[in-house]
Amino acid sequence: QVQLAESGGGLVQAGDSLRLSCAASGRTSSVNAMAWFRQIPTKEREFVAGISRNGVSTGYSDAVEGRFTISRDNAKNTVYLQMSSLKPEDTAVYYCAGSLLGADSNYPRPGRLYSYWGQGTQITVSS
Repeated sequence: QVQLAESGGGLVQAGDSLRLSCAASGRTSSVNAMAWFRQIPTKEREFVAGISRNGVSTGYSDAVEGRFTISRDNAKNTVYLQMSSLKPEDTAVYYCAGSLLGADSNYPRPGRLYSYWGQGTQITVSS
């Protein structure tokens, strides 16, 4: 099993920056692609950013492209999400996810292809 623990959420103002971290523990060698998702109460969980096992391939949703950056440090079993120019519509619970799928250079986008999930961290962006 793999456990994921997010940290770094909080209340910020529009235009601020914030960095989320996701620390993995357990059988981390089984995890390939990693991703961040987010969810607000009235909507389904949505893909935010993904990264391949080797960190070479990354991708983002249209809503965050150019503002968010995903990265990973495999030596520390940690994935990061650097968020800048935050907007009120970025307010959500952010989840880290790990997939057994994904070769070195790709990552899946559908949440159903991720086997491991963190507990989530709330980000609130005030206007």
